[in-house]
Formats: sequence, C-alpha cells, structure tokens
Amino acid sequence: MSTKNNFVFNGLLVIAWVIFVGLSIEAGGLVVNFIFSLFKPEFVQNLYQKLDLSEMYNRSKWAFFVMYTFILSIAVLKAYLFCIVIRLLHKINLSKPFTSFVSEQISKMSHYTFSIGILSYVARQTAKNLQHRGYAIDNLNQFWVDSEAFILMAAVIYVIATIFAKGIEIQNENDLTV
Repeated sequence: MSTKNNFVFNGLLVIAWVIFVGLSIEAGGLVVNFIFSLFKPEFVQNLYQKLDLSEMYNRSKWAFFVMYTFILSIAVLKAYLFCIVIRLLHKINLSKPFTSFVSEQISKMSHYTFSIGILSYVARQTAKNLQHRGYAIDNLNQFWVDSEAFILMAAVIYVIATIFAKGIEIQNENDLTV
C-alpha cells in the first residue's frame, strides 16, 4: 500500500472516530434529557439541545414516550453504525481486503443504515401525524430529516457488501486451484 493511500486511510479513521465521539455525546445527552424530563422537567430548557417536550408529556405520555423512543433509537443506532465503521477500519488489510470479516462488517453497516433510514421515516410520519393533532414538534425534525439519504446509502452499501461477498467467493476458488 502506498504512503498516500495509508495517509488517506488513517485520515478516514480519525474522521470516523471524531464522528463516533460526537454521535456518542449526542446519544448520551439525549439520554440525560430523557431522564431529566421525567424527574425534573423544569431543568430541561437548560440541557442538551434544549429538547423540551414537557408540553407533549403533560398532554400525552404515550406520544412523549413514542417520540423520545424514536429519538433515542436513531441516536444510538447512528453511534453504533460508526462503531462498526471504526472496527472495520482498524482490522481491514488493504493488501488483501476480501475477507469474511470485512464482508460481515459491510453487511452490518448496510443493515444498520437501512434501519436508521426506516426508523427515521416512520418517526417523521408519526411526528407529522402528531402535528396534525396539534402537537408542537418543530424542534424534533432535526432528528429525522435525512431518512431518504440513509435508505439510499443503505442500498449503496448493500451493493458493496454483495460485491465483497462475491469477491470472497472468487478469492476462495482461486486459493483452492493454486
């Protein structure tokens, strides 16, 4: 592997770590918001992202828990997706990338990306439904604006995972013939 490729690969690893740390902080902040909104709702406006759903909580606990479940699930899935990316970047050998580990990790990435996209889409539709019923959900749209992008990205990653699976199959056949 050339020095330039190694430098770019290490740069991608650093970027993946930064994104992972950021997403983990976001997920942790949202968990703290959730706990505070249950026990000390008067402090919520001072917490992470000022996500105050106390009006929704007072009006309908069911709507509050459903929307917060969507928010927390999406945040945790995004953080875990980048955990998989980091694991893949640490263990991949670019001189011989077609291994079952790489194929499994790329396949997992595809599944988690698709899950994030579908969950975001369902959350957005649920939020629209709640908005039609008079709930204020404007501050929630930031959590699922990119659902279509995740679904499209999942399709691309799935194609790459399929190519890797076929590459492993061809590599194994070549190893047997030698």
